[in-house]
Amino acid sequence: MLHIVRHFITFAFLVCLSVSASAITVKDAQGEFTINNIPKRVVALEYSFIDALANVGVSPVGVADDNDKTRILQSVRDKINEWKSVGTRSQPSLEAIAELKPDLIIADQNRHSAVYDELKKIAPTLLLKSRKETYQDNLVSAQIIADVVGKSQEMKARIKQHKEKMAEIAKSLPKAHAIVGISRETQFLITTNKSYTGSLLETLGFTVDKPLNAKDDANNPAGLEQLATSNPEWLIIVHYRDESIAKKWVNEPLWNALTAVQKNQVINTNDAALWTRSRGLDAAENIAEILQKAMTK
Repeated sequence: MLHIVRHFITFAFLVCLSVSASAITVKDAQGEFTINNIPKRVVALEYSFIDALANVGVSPVGVADDNDKTRILQSVRDKINEWKSVGTRSQPSLEAIAELKPDLIIADQNRHSAVYDELKKIAPTLLLKSRKETYQDNLVSAQIIADVVGKSQEMKARIKQHKEKMAEIAKSLPKAHAIVGISRETQFLITTNKSYTGSLLETLGFTVDKPLNAKDDANNPAGLEQLATSNPEWLIIVHYRDESIAKKWVNEPLWNALTAVQKNQVINTNDAALWTRSRGLDAAENIAEILQKAMTK
């Protein structure tokens, strides 16, 4: 009998040791996040999380893709398998998520904190910054995601490669004052160095506007007068709609007095998915390559 008990205790100890060895603990927006096994069925509720998974060869089973798969960058889609849409990023369907029987949900601190407890009932939920993250924040989150899905070394290698590529591109870019402006029908926003795109440009060597009010504001609302006051050497305008306020400014004398306009250094794009919604290694490299092509003709 004693012999059997000893064997049982040894077996139980080895099982506990095995579980402990495979458990992964990381820091997330809730504090510490621990998962006991490498997840196989991941649901990602933001584009940046999909980018991170794709870059270490992990295909999510569910994605909050805003019911439009083309909103995910083509280069990211090329790296992953087909997924099931779980609705919009702002209001993902809890029912659709549960139907997928995930063993990990990756959620955005800004968008999903209110439903965090509900998500946790479905599967372990990793809560990270996405919507209001900077370029540097994104690299940290990408590594955390890779750690959790058992791809830590792969992501370290990918980030090293990414940084080398970005540094090489930066060498060819002008060290100039640049603005990325988001142009809607009746609103123009200047991205600051606290935004993803602004902090990315800063990393590439550009001078970028700082927040005018709160120290962490990602965007400064601006009219043509404020844009003229900032007066960048390079101006990248992201037109959200065909009816874009910046298009109405082009015949204004103040517009034509802008340094970027006079030097023919205005870049216009309709790709809001890349410039304002996508964040990640692929997104950053795509933006850097576009800038390099436009600025080094």
